[in-house]
Amino acid sequence: MHKTPLSWAADRWTISPRALRWATTAALVVSIFIVLSGGIVRVTGSGLGCPTWPACETGSLTTTPALGIHGLIEFTNRALTSVLIAAVAWVIIAARLQKPRVRAMTRLAWSQFWLVIGNAIAGGITVLVALNPYMVAFHFIMAIALLTTTTLTWHRAHRGQSAAVQLPSAARVLSVAVVAVTIVLILVGTLVSGTGPHSGDSADVPRMQFNWGDITILHGILGSLTLVLGIVLYAVLLRVPDARLARRRTLTFIVVVIAQASSASFSH
Repeated sequence: MHKTPLSWAADRWTISPRALRWATTAALVVSIFIVLSGGIVRVTGSGLGCPTWPACETGSLTTTPALGIHGLIEFTNRALTSVLIAAVAWVIIAARLQKPRVRAMTRLAWSQFWLVIGNAIAGGITVLVALNPYMVAFHFIMAIALLTTTTLTWHRAHRGQSAAVQLPSAARVLSVAVVAVTIVLILVGTLVSGTGPHSGDSADVPRMQFNWGDITILHGILGSLTLVLGIVLYAVLLRVPDARLARRRTLTFIVVVIAQASSASFSH
């Protein structure tokens, strides 16, 4: 059977679980930073700071003084992709060189890689189509998918070999409902941003043709539903003695939803 370079290396070397945990932490931290830097690009109106792609401008891969602060902000966001690729490569190698090999971890690691590449291409197309709002929304959704995957990989790497807690059916159904409604909430949120006024947007940036008031109300209803489902799930988990980790993470989710709702209120 033909061996890949990673399988050849796995026959000769082993990397400790601790190294895998560090690798997944690095990938998670960098993915958080790249999402934050993407937000800075948006709110500062720097989406076309580098007016073309894959070069920053014709004849230069990097930003130039002529592009000013907007070029610097946009190029910094692009440059973080290289850092993220290095971090994800570390995760792929560390996951493959585990003994015994856990195929779920290697699949998650490779999914991070393809999401990074896909999102980089989506970001480039976003520039080439002059910030088409649908492409901007897709670029954001891809970034959230990457952040979700790096978080899940981090969780799997840090979970260890502890036995999973058997949750009641009500908790399992509610957890699926929370995830499903959260996904819809994020999708509708991109429509809100793409339709209405947004910090950093200029009059030249095209908008989606939805009614901003209606789509904002729908987003608010979905946000309230997400919060209620999270609280109900937490209440159910309070009755499960061994579900301490699930309770802690559900409570974190509730706090984040409240913080997000509060920040959205202030932004309006």
